[in-house]
Amino acid sequence: MRNILMCNCASRAADLAPFLLRVVVGVIFAVHGYQKLMMGVPGVSGFLGSLGFPVPDVFAVLLIAAELVGGILLILGLFTHWAAKILAFVAIVALVTVHLKNGFSLATGGYEYILLIFVASVSLMITGPGKWSLDSMMKKHAQ
Repeated sequence: MRNILMCNCASRAADLAPFLLRVVVGVIFAVHGYQKLMMGVPGVSGFLGSLGFPVPDVFAVLLIAAELVGGILLILGLFTHWAAKILAFVAIVALVTVHLKNGFSLATGGYEYILLIFVASVSLMITGPGKWSLDSMMKKHAQ
């Protein structure tokens, strides 16, 4: 038990943390983007229009592309900083326009989950993709 409590995980699994965060957040966004793609632009546009977005058709295409492509880029660890930045923006817009008014709890459509996704995206934007990423491989190759 002492070994578990006193684990120095940072020294043994430092490369694992950004990899896991990047892949899981990427999968979440990619799946949401895929779901919106399957709804079609008219369905997503109708939802965005109901929220008062101007030119909802344009924003629907941008939202689908940001979530789907951004999620895939995070999974791969490619252009991680920019993908995470765009996805953090998507998350904060969702938080403000959809979830904030519903309170904290996920059970009431609140913001606890989207807040976590936002912060995870910001964390990836700041810390980078980690060792196990295409960004890291390209950086090593360029040197």
